Amino acid sequence: MTFAATDGFPLTGTWFAGDGDGPAILVSAATAVPRGYYTRFAQALVQSGAAGVLSYDYRGLPGSPSPKGWRAPLLMRHWALHDFPAALDELEQRAGTTHLAGIGQSFGGQALGLSGTAHRFARYANVAALSGYWRNTATPLRVLLSMNAVGVPMTWAFGRTFRAMGIGEPLPGPVFREWARWCRTPDYFMSDPSLPETARFADVTTPVLSVRHDDDPWGTEKAVEALLGFYPNAPVTRLVLGPAQAGEPVGHLGFFRSRFAETLWPPVVDWLLRSEAPAASFRQNG
Repeated sequence: MTFAATDGFPLTGTWFAGDGDGPAILVSAATAVPRGYYTRFAQALVQSGAAGVLSYDYRGLPGSPSPKGWRAPLLMRHWALHDFPAALDELEQRAGTTHLAGIGQSFGGQALGLSGTAHRFARYANVAALSGYWRNTATPLRVLLSMNAVGVPMTWAFGRTFRAMGIGEPLPGPVFREWARWCRTPDYFMSDPSLPETARFADVTTPVLSVRHDDDPWGTEKAVEALLGFYPNAPVTRLVLGPAQAGEPVGHLGFFRSRFAETLWPPVVDWLLRSEAPAASFRQNG
């Protein structure tokens, strides 16, 4: 399925129809991760009672390439400002309900605050969502050098990143360079003078479930808490789901792998669909 972003850019998504009495759920991806990665989780949501689920590819990813004749620059901010709101509109229209919830991995948890649409969600789950400042990661020098000594020059030379870089799907040069610039800044994008939409974070009062993996080299506790600090007025429930619960490493992007359907998914699915509080053994104080 295709639909237009709020500025007209064509996006590709997948609709999972449901007939349950739970909310319709928007799935927003991590940076450079295709929507297909979330298919099994979306199917699990529908089977558990969701009214429907929509996943989509941000602009510039192979699933949502630039159309012929598109001249405007592609920036990471557009994922939150134009793609995310349009996907939410498409979800609401297809599901025929305003009872909505969302889940975002990594960048998908940042997009909620920038989008200006948080008030439309009954609740929203952040999975491995963080502020990307390089010093907050578990391997800061590696992140700094891979992004700026390898990634940025690569995009100037070839116009995009490559899968061999190890960050996922190829990203357009301007998208990657904006991301790298934010990651060099202590408060990430919050002090970017060209991004006044950061003021929207203070307006978010939607309940947030923040899921952290304690073996995540990007989403360290410090990085996750930094992002939650951008949401000063949102009620937050913190959840740690890592190797102890999974029985194996999870890492930054592992949560949505189908092998974790019986170990990591249940408390998040229950919270999204029924607002059931995760068991105390999973919750992190704070």
